[in-house]
Amino acid sequence: MTRRWSRLARHATRPRLTAFAAGLCIAAGQAPLGLWPVALLGLALAARVWIGAQAARQAAFLGWLIGFAHFLFALNWIVNPFLVEPWRHGWMIPFALFLMAGGLALFWALAFCMAKILKSGLSGLAALWGLAELARGHVFTGFPWAMPGYVWIDTPVAQLAALIGPYGLTMLGFAFAALLAFAAQRRSVRLAGVSLVLFGLVWAGGAYREAQPLPEKTGHNIRVVQPNAPQHLKWDPDYIPVFYNRALELTKGVGEAPADLVVWPETSVAAPLYAAGPYLEEIAQIAAPARAIVGLNRVDGMQGYNSAVLLDETGQVVETYDKHHLVPFGEYMPLPGLLERIGLRAFTAKNGYGYSAGRGQHLFDTGGLGHALPLICYEAIFPRDLRTQERPDWLLQMTNDAWFGGFSGPQQSLVQARFRAIETGVPMVRAANTGVSALVDARGGVIAQIPLGRSGAFTEALPSALPETPYARLGELPVWVMLTLLVIGGWGTARLTRDRKTD
Repeated sequence: MTRRWSRLARHATRPRLTAFAAGLCIAAGQAPLGLWPVALLGLALAARVWIGAQAARQAAFLGWLIGFAHFLFALNWIVNPFLVEPWRHGWMIPFALFLMAGGLALFWALAFCMAKILKSGLSGLAALWGLAELARGHVFTGFPWAMPGYVWIDTPVAQLAALIGPYGLTMLGFAFAALLAFAAQRRSVRLAGVSLVLFGLVWAGGAYREAQPLPEKTGHNIRVVQPNAPQHLKWDPDYIPVFYNRALELTKGVGEAPADLVVWPETSVAAPLYAAGPYLEEIAQIAAPARAIVGLNRVDGMQGYNSAVLLDETGQVVETYDKHHLVPFGEYMPLPGLLERIGLRAFTAKNGYGYSAGRGQHLFDTGGLGHALPLICYEAIFPRDLRTQERPDWLLQMTNDAWFGGFSGPQQSLVQARFRAIETGVPMVRAANTGVSALVDARGGVIAQIPLGRSGAFTEALPSALPETPYARLGELPVWVMLTLLVIGGWGTARLTRDRKTD
């Protein structure tokens, strides 16, 4: 036992413990804690850890430890889908959580390693770290959840996402943390002062944007319904009518202003579209004279789709949207034949290997409310999934966050939805099965919401959109400009330092 503790102590070196602590601090900035000063401290501490690494291999391992701790804490909600049927999937919890955290941490390990190899300095580290986050959002369809840039959501800094997007905001945070670490390394009060001044300017710029008046609301009311169907009961035949009738009752909006459109969440109608006619007619009858958008499954031959349908006043389907950005291992299985042999199937599909992907983005014409861009659950975490040829008047996320538990997943999902509104300058309507349903204005402010784990509905006037944002027009171009400038600055600083040492 003494030998085992001695071996553990030998591996638990100060740099490794510091790296792990830095990752936990960064994760503390994510919802629901939202401790952005702690996250900023963690980022600066991570940069200090990189400075202390003597070789690229050590830098890579320390970067991996930072990322592993961050994702382990920030993505703790990932265990909840396995607890819906624990007798079937519970054994996979440690593999899912640790493999997910460890796999995503490889992006950070690569950034720390390359910054050492290229001798790019702290500025270059910020650039490569930001590039790693951009890659994480795209490689293997991407998974940009828990980006460090999201820690700014309840501060004016978040408004910069309208200019540089979430990846640019993340890189900006890395750059500021690197500057703080450099000031600490040099023990320079002047550099620390410069850091605070730059941060103050960024804060003031965001505050100025927040202070500008929003355009008048559209004058058309939208009603969002949250039936609150726990995932372990959602498909139980005894409870399906309970949740359906609850949603119908909430659709009536007793005591509320009349609505022009009613929205139900993802898969809120249990019957597939081919058998849902009587239910859709009943929903339309209750919602009238408003139209309705509801979520259900659609079957076409041997393929199944996670869909949203727009109904007219009689319950007839006017438009259909099929989710096109599916969740790996959740809605479809890569290599299904091989994975079936070890008992793995997609979670959200009740049978078979999951859903098929739809054709892509499609706007719903909602009449007086304008054109809406439907996003089903997971699609709202990808900024690129909001880029359409025709600009929408509003965004609609229909989701079932019951999969994510009650601690952090649904809150983090809401934060990402709010960022999509800031980035595009377009309001977001969010209908979530168990919460958090919300109405978000074009600057990411929450106008109305239904708390997590409660049934309810709200009726509010739909906000208007702001003019098209620079990020909506330019995409990730500002990120590449920032990356180039940081790399050039890093190499220039590193070369100047080497020249001074040789003088």
